[in-house]
Amino acid sequence: MDHRHRPVLPRPVRPVPRGVPAVTGELAFVRTADYHTAGEPFRIVDTAGAGLPPVPGDTVAERCATAIGPGGSGTAPRRSPLDDVRRLLVQEPRGHAGMYGGFVVPPDDDGAHFGVLFWHKDGYSTACGHGTMALGAWAVDTGRVVAPDDGDAQVRIDVPSGRVAATVHRAGGRTTGVTFRNVPARVGARKVPVATTLGLAEVDIAHAGACYASVAARDLGLEVTRAALPELVRAGQEIRAALAAHPGTWHPGGPLLSGVYGVILHEELPGTPFGPHQRNVTVFADGQIDRSPCGSGTSARLALLAEDGRIGPGEDLLHESVVGTVFTGRVAAVGSPDGLVTEVTGTAYRTGEHAFVRDPQDSLGAGFLL
Repeated sequence: MDHRHRPVLPRPVRPVPRGVPAVTGELAFVRTADYHTAGEPFRIVDTAGAGLPPVPGDTVAERCATAIGPGGSGTAPRRSPLDDVRRLLVQEPRGHAGMYGGFVVPPDDDGAHFGVLFWHKDGYSTACGHGTMALGAWAVDTGRVVAPDDGDAQVRIDVPSGRVAATVHRAGGRTTGVTFRNVPARVGARKVPVATTLGLAEVDIAHAGACYASVAARDLGLEVTRAALPELVRAGQEIRAALAAHPGTWHPGGPLLSGVYGVILHEELPGTPFGPHQRNVTVFADGQIDRSPCGSGTSARLALLAEDGRIGPGEDLLHESVVGTVFTGRVAAVGSPDGLVTEVTGTAYRTGEHAFVRDPQDSLGAGFLL
């Protein structure tokens, strides 16, 4: 055999251990289960099953505050050892700037099946409707929550903003959809004037697990299309920055739940026999784009539409994303002293299961973002 043309064989791959050290001098492995909800990714890491270091705190909200750190900024330096794992999974080449995910952690008490810390490229968030739907599907897929072949199974999850639920709908042994019941949503402020480089906008503020600012895209001369995404993102970032100190963004639950998390730029579409129909793009964190119609953002839109008298019990909001996927939102209950109880239904699908590796000889380390 001519050794000059001998094939180059890959190095043997060592078995992947269950433990996932955040920082080691050896190969580090991180197991994930990946889903998408209406096009938006969600990367799930079961911290207990993976042997990851626990995040200090007695509740999920306390663990989230610990993960964020004293600076309170999504771009603060290392907040906890677990943050090394977040950066590894969200940054390239293992992730990308649009990646989203969550660390499954213990619940606040035995009233919930588990808790979760939501994360994205810039840090952590207090709410995530699309992630809650993905977690519901994952809990059933893995047998963590028993579900019938035909019928519904409820998955109760503690998130930093409170306790939420994912009702997983089943037919013929398959999951056909997931309904997310959010923490109560309430309006924070209406018609707040905000100057942008595209003109003056009137912005509405609503809290739905996180704080969202809503603005009609046409007020800025824009349409909610893929072609307009650079302008939509720029407008979202400008509006978020302009509202940093606005009192309407304050939540009585404290600073963890206060401050604009996402900006929803929306447009009206012809209504349906069941209620209004809108398309939106939600710009969150530092210019990240939600590929789905945004689960908790849909709750925020419902609170504003209900106050305007445009939607009530028994009616639906057909909510489209910039990529054409759809959530259906509805008012589940009125009269709650804490706000409007809303439900959002969509679909979540598993896209893969992964064992990511960080080799200490890799000069890129945890990766990079573009």
